[in-house]
Amino acid sequence: MSITDQFIRLRPQLIAYAQAVCGNADQADDLVQDAFERAITARGAPEEMRDLRPWMFRIIRNLHIDDLRKARVRAEYASHQIRLFDENMHDGSDRLRDLLVRQTFEALPPQQREIIFLVDIMGMRYAEAGDVLGVPEGTVMSRLSRARHAMIERLNESNVSQLPRRQRK
Repeated sequence: MSITDQFIRLRPQLIAYAQAVCGNADQADDLVQDAFERAITARGAPEEMRDLRPWMFRIIRNLHIDDLRKARVRAEYASHQIRLFDENMHDGSDRLRDLLVRQTFEALPPQQREIIFLVDIMGMRYAEAGDVLGVPEGTVMSRLSRARHAMIERLNESNVSQLPRRQRK
């Protein structure tokens, strides 16, 4: 029996397990799809059904743990952004700088925005960002360097500057 046939036979069990793990039918379907993709591209996939079944369950479990970890990072980032926004609302000294940085980021070409977003904002490691973009880790590093440099240049070219604070007498 081919590996594809074995996957098809396992699919109902994998979906049931994924639903038990994540508690959401749509997420479960995504997990199983990602697990199939990972298994098909993996070297050394088990050939026997008795070995393939637990191996696939482990892939689903690991993918779910990765999803939870990413969700936690995103929540921490959102919380941090909200806190920074709240702090800046009380202290107007950095609002102009924050606005300028956001506008500069949005003005970057899409490829540069994407790499800065993945690594600097979402906190992905170079290898993770490389997986997302389908490029080697070294390419991620060089693209990120160029994107950061472009952003710094644009910030330095800005003719906007903050007015000095007035001294109270």
